[in-house]
Amino acid sequence: MKQILKYLLFIGLGVLFIWTMYFLYQKSASAPDEFTIEKLKRNNVVKKTVANGKIVPRKEIMIKPVVSGIISELFVEAGDIVTKDQPLAKIKIVPDMLSLSNAENRLRNAEIGQQNAQLNFDRNKPLADKGVISAAEMQTFDIALRNAKQEVSAAQEALQVVRDGISRSSAGNTIVRSTIAGMILDVPVKEGNSVIERNNFNEGTTVATIADMTDLIFQGKVDESEVGKVKLGMPVVLTVGAIENAKWDAELEYIAPKGVEENGAIQFEIRAAVKLKEGQSLRSGYSANADIVLEKRDSVLTVAESIVEFNTAGDSAFVHVKSEEDWKRTYIRTGLSDGLNLEVLEGVGPETELKGAKKETDEVEVSVGSE
Repeated sequence: MKQILKYLLFIGLGVLFIWTMYFLYQKSASAPDEFTIEKLKRNNVVKKTVANGKIVPRKEIMIKPVVSGIISELFVEAGDIVTKDQPLAKIKIVPDMLSLSNAENRLRNAEIGQQNAQLNFDRNKPLADKGVISAAEMQTFDIALRNAKQEVSAAQEALQVVRDGISRSSAGNTIVRSTIAGMILDVPVKEGNSVIERNNFNEGTTVATIADMTDLIFQGKVDESEVGKVKLGMPVVLTVGAIENAKWDAELEYIAPKGVEENGAIQFEIRAAVKLKEGQSLRSGYSANADIVLEKRDSVLTVAESIVEFNTAGDSAFVHVKSEEDWKRTYIRTGLSDGLNLEVLEGVGPETELKGAKKETDEVEVSVGSE
């Protein structure tokens, strides 16, 4: 009896060992992978390159005075709309003492000359009336008097120009006027500030900056690796960081023939004319991104590029098509890609089921405890 119990114990231990090994094997065996099913979709495929830059006016003019002095009055402020030749500011002349002294001396000398010419004319006029002297000789005294009066008038105007910046015959240059029609972008001076005239040795003090805000351009830079792909006339879509959910159309109108090195990379300047619609407006200096459309396909069959396999040469593309037994690797002819969606020209149809991404299986461990 003891022998039978001994054999039964060994048999039970053996069965228990085999069952334990089988259970552990089943636990360690991984379930077959499952994949999502994808189909071709109709999308617009746009291949583009991106340039960073800013919005600036095509015409931005800095108005500078032609005389030095002090701003006595400002007629405009930033944001105002002005017309051509509209007064912007008035300058009070601070005369140079040497020039003022010379002008005053000239006037005194002219007045002395006039007095002398007047005496000569008055002395000889009665003699000419009596026929003592000839008319030709009297004409000399008359011309001398006229010249003396003209010199006095010129000296008075010269003194007024030196002292006040204006003369009786003209408005002078003390009024700073706009040279174009547009919007005042900035007035960097205030009443009481001293300003310097523009000349050959000094660019002068800026009184106001004016721009035509109806004619804007995007000014940015493109890397040398992308500049060969862009052409004049290409459409550009602008996105302004400061304005959400808004885009502006533009057209590429300039590509710099020479690049500039920046941070170790060669950059080429580009400019695009902004097409403002009615009611739209932009501010000068806005940072913007320009999407330059290189190629575009509208409403074409596409597949997610992430599920497409490419050979090592990169000239052939394949997808896995669902079959009765498993997935069949199938060649497809592709077209344009935007990095996310790839245009499919041949190989599969719109109803073909394609192997997508692997499904994630979440294992949930349940633990039972006692309180």
